[in-house]
Amino acid sequence: MPAVAAAFAVSPTAPNPNIPYLGLTTTTTRRQVDSPPNPTSWPSSPSPFVYLSLRGRSLLAVVCFRLPSRRRLPTEMENNGVISGKTPDLVLSSSYEAAMRALSSLISGRKRGELPKRDNKLDLIFNYLKIIGVEKSLAELKIIHIGGTKGKGSTCTFCEAILRECGFRTGLFTSPHLMDVKERFRINGLDISEDKFLYYFWDCWNLLKESVDEDLPMPPLFQFLTVLAFKIFVSEKVDVAIIEVGLGGRTDSTNVVKEPIVCGITSLGMDHMEILGDTIGKIASAKAGIFKPHVPAFTVPQLPEAMLALEERASELMIPLTFAPPLDPSVMNGLTLGLAGDHQLINAGLAVALCTSWLQRTGHAELAPNDNPKEGLPEGFLRGLSTARLGGRAQTIIDKPKMLEQIPDGNSGDLIFYLDGAHSPESMEVCARWFSSAVGEAQQSVKNGFVKELGYSSLYENKHSSESKKASKKILLFNCMEKRDPQLLLPPLVDICASNGVYFSKALFVPSMSVHHRVDSGSSIVAPTTPANLSWQSTLQRTWDKLIQEKDFVNDNGSKMQKLGKTHEVVTGEPLENCVPVLKDLSRSAVVPSLPLAIRWLRDYAKDNPSLCLQVLVTGSLHLVGDVLKLLRR
Repeated sequence: MPAVAAAFAVSPTAPNPNIPYLGLTTTTTRRQVDSPPNPTSWPSSPSPFVYLSLRGRSLLAVVCFRLPSRRRLPTEMENNGVISGKTPDLVLSSSYEAAMRALSSLISGRKRGELPKRDNKLDLIFNYLKIIGVEKSLAELKIIHIGGTKGKGSTCTFCEAILRECGFRTGLFTSPHLMDVKERFRINGLDISEDKFLYYFWDCWNLLKESVDEDLPMPPLFQFLTVLAFKIFVSEKVDVAIIEVGLGGRTDSTNVVKEPIVCGITSLGMDHMEILGDTIGKIASAKAGIFKPHVPAFTVPQLPEAMLALEERASELMIPLTFAPPLDPSVMNGLTLGLAGDHQLINAGLAVALCTSWLQRTGHAELAPNDNPKEGLPEGFLRGLSTARLGGRAQTIIDKPKMLEQIPDGNSGDLIFYLDGAHSPESMEVCARWFSSAVGEAQQSVKNGFVKELGYSSLYENKHSSESKKASKKILLFNCMEKRDPQLLLPPLVDICASNGVYFSKALFVPSMSVHHRVDSGSSIVAPTTPANLSWQSTLQRTWDKLIQEKDFVNDNGSKMQKLGKTHEVVTGEPLENCVPVLKDLSRSAVVPSLPLAIRWLRDYAKDNPSLCLQVLVTGSLHLVGDVLKLLRR
C-alpha cells in the first residue's frame, strides 16, 4: 500500500521552492532532500519512488508515491482534498482534515470505563508494529517509560527538555492533546510538522488497512497513535524516546515496550477506578505493570498502601525501586522551573533521577550530576528544567483580543485566564494551591508568560504597570466528565482557595466543544449543530451552590458574602444584551449554553470595566482547557 508525502502550493505553473521536502528512504540509501528535486536527481525507473506533478483545478501537488509498478496512479483530486484513482484501495490524502476524519473513524463505540472485549491487546499492538516494520527497532529508541496518576506529562516534559539540552535528539509521546493531535508527538522539543505527520500517518494507515482481517482489525484510536509514535521516532532516528503511559500501566498500549532503559511512577491517586480498581493499592499495582526485569524503576513520595504495592512488584521482578526526592530549589542556581507550581518540584525531582539513570545506563555518565548534591546540577539539567513547557497545566494567559487600539481610548479592564486540566480530587488540590499563589503574582506572570510570546508584553507593561491597584474578581469556568463526582472535585478547590484568602465571585458552568467521537484539527472550531444538553452543567451548578451555601465566606473587601439562595441562573438567550445582568451580579452562578458565548461575555465585561481585573480559573477537564486555548488563540 502506498506511503505518501505531499506538499501543496497554490500555483499555476510550478511547485513552491520554499516548501520543505521530507527525507526519503529508498531500497538502498537514505537521502535527505532540502529542496524540490530536479530532474537530474530523480530516482531511476527501477526505484520504488516516483516523482510527478498533478494539477487539481488551481492546486498543484508535488507528490511522492512509494508504489508497486503494477498499481494504477491516481488521476483525480476530489473536493475533499483526497486524491483518488480507479483503483479502489488507492487513497492518498493531501488534507489534514481528511486525516482527522480517518482518525475519528477509529474511535470505538464503547465508553472509556468499559473493558475491551479482547484480552490480547498487547499482542495485537505488537502485530501492528510488525506490519509497519518497526517491531525490531523499539530497543534502539532507548525509552524512558513513565506512568502515574498526577504529573506524568510534566515529568515527561522535564525529561525531554533535560536530555535535549544535554545534546540528544529527543522524541516525546504524551496524551491527551489540547488543541491538535500533533501535540502528542514532539521531535527535539517541537510538535511534529504537518507535512511529516501526514507522511507517517498515511504510511501507517495504508499499511494497516492493507493487512486487517477479522482476527486483526484496525486498532482503536489510542492504539493507532501509540503505533504511529513508534513509527515516527524510529524513522526520525531519535536518541531517546520518552513515552507517557495513557491509562493504567499493565494493559496500556504503551506497555508493548519490553526493554526500556528506565521506568518512573509519578504521584498516585484515586482515578479511573472503574478500570484500575477501587483502592489505591489496586491502582498502584496496575501502574507498576510497566516495571520490567533488569530495568531500574523510580518513584516519588506515595501513600503507604501505594508504595507497598510498588515495592511488591519490584521485588517480584528483583529490580531496584528508588525513591526520588523532590527537587531542592537551591540547586537551580537562581533559576525557576519552566512549569509553574510548587508541586512541580516533585515532578522535577523524578525527572532528574530518571535522566541521571538514563545517562549512566547508556554510556553518558559524564553528563549526569555528581553524587555530591552541593555541586548542583549540570548546565544541561538546569537549562532543561528552566525551559520546559507544557500547555494546559498551571498555565497563565493574559487575554488581549484584537489589540487595545480597537477599544476607545485603549481603555479596558484586564482579563487573565489561569488554565489547569485538573480532573481528580488530588490534582484539584494542587490546582487550588497553584491558583491561590498565582493570582497574587499576576504581574510577574505577564512578564514571563504567554503575552510576551505574542509580542504584547511591552504594550501591557506600559499601560498596566499599576495592575495591583485594580480591583480583582475571581471567576471559575468549570466543566468535568459526567463520570467524575463534582462532590469530590469542587470542595477541595473551594476550601484550599479560601484558606489562602481567595474567593470566587462567580462560577460559570459550560459544556465543552470537544466531543468524544471526533478528532478535530487545532485550527477548527466546530459549532454544535443542535443545542447542548445542559443537564450535567445544571448538576454541577447545584453542587456548587450547595457547597457555597454551607460556607461562611467574605468578599474581597472583607464584607459578608451574599448567600446565594435560589439566585443561580441558566442563561439561554444568545444575544449578549440578555446576558449582561448575569455577569453584573457577581454573587451568582450561571450555566452558559456554549463556551464561545462565555468567553465573549468575559471579554465584553472586561472591556466595559477598565478598573477591574478578572482572574478566571479554567479547570475540571483537559478538554475544556484545550477548547479555551483554541478560542483565545483564534
